[in-house]
Amino acid sequence: MGRPMLEWILDALAAGGFDRREVVYVCGYAEQVLRDRYPDLVYVRNPDWADNNILLSLLYARNHLGEGFVSTYSDIVYEPGIVRRLVDSPQDIVLGCDTRWRRRYVSRTQHPESDAEKLRAEGSQVVEISRHIPSDAAQGEFIGVMKLSAAGAREFLEAYDCAEHLFAGGLWREGRTFEKAYLIDQLQWMLEQGSVMHRENTLGGYMEIDTLEDLKAAAAWWEERPHLTSTRE
Repeated sequence: MGRPMLEWILDALAAGGFDRREVVYVCGYAEQVLRDRYPDLVYVRNPDWADNNILLSLLYARNHLGEGFVSTYSDIVYEPGIVRRLVDSPQDIVLGCDTRWRRRYVSRTQHPESDAEKLRAEGSQVVEISRHIPSDAAQGEFIGVMKLSAAGAREFLEAYDCAEHLFAGGLWREGRTFEKAYLIDQLQWMLEQGSVMHRENTLGGYMEIDTLEDLKAAAAWWEERPHLTSTRE
């Protein structure tokens, strides 16, 4: 595709109204490379990046989360419109959802469908998020992009503090320790505690690039995505 993934992400965030100087990057590996190439971003260091996971990494940016935020994984590419729809949603916790996700797994040998962060929803309301959801029962795949309003951020941070108090240093979800938790571990735990979450859809306008195989397929995936304007199915 000819450009770094971060450039695509920054373009998508810009479409949602975010200036680069507002973007907080939680960094660890190759930190100086990023700082040199993107000096206008705000940086927060995760000094334990090799030994923790997505959830704890996000919380290193805690001082920037309290008034509400949009967060995104950094190994993905997605169409800019999804960020705008997340920002415009009146809901407090909204997850980006790819409803055409299965097409990317047809010839993806190193990441089967069972690896997908799948979600179930009743209409727009999310009722479950887990890799263990059967593919045929899923309404889509969480793309790693979410919006939390100020109220949603308070709920998220309170849930994190509660989970840390209960599970830090021990097992939490699906055999993983609290320190190795994924973001979806906390989201599912919050759903089980009664939190309300909604989704905004993209119809295939999302790719994850984890391996050289993914990188090789990326251009084809992007060109083959459905060119539709509607986000409802």
